[in-house]
Amino acid sequence: MNNLDGHSNNTPPSRSFRLDKADGKIFGVCAGIGNYFGIDTMLVRIGFVAATLLGFGSPVLIYLAIALIAD
Repeated sequence: MNNLDGHSNNTPPSRSFRLDKADGKIFGVCAGIGNYFGIDTMLVRIGFVAATLLGFGSPVLIYLAIALIAD
């Protein structure tokens, strides 16, 4: 039986984003993103590096903003 919010009774209603400082290299942002979306952390790191090289450094600001705001 589902509740009104669409979740069954035995599953948590939501999950929150957390920095993963134990598995992280610098601030744990990429490890936290990987854990949140259920993907490999190395793919997230490669994505950030590629975006930084192609995006003229603006992903570095996004990374720092996530590191300062989250957790």
